[in-house]
Amino acid sequence: MQSTMQNMKAENSNPREAAALARVAEAAREVQAASAAIEAHFTAVGERQASALELARLTAAVQELEDARLALAAVIDNRNSNMH
Repeated sequence: MQSTMQNMKAENSNPREAAALARVAEAAREVQAASAAIEAHFTAVGERQASALELARLTAAVQELEDARLALAAVIDNRNSNMH
């Protein structure tokens, strides 16, 4: 994660934008991990329904991804507004 942040800061001089982008990336990784956990549950256990905890984790991860995406959009919009 640290090297990802350093790379983003090198490419982007706006630390708020870099942090927002890192938040989106981390949230996307969590969605992927939660999805993989549900897939593993179905494969290993042979269940037809995911557990409430697995579904709650995925729901929270998707919500964080949406929140992070909106926060990044706000930072970019703010930057663009300041450029005009």
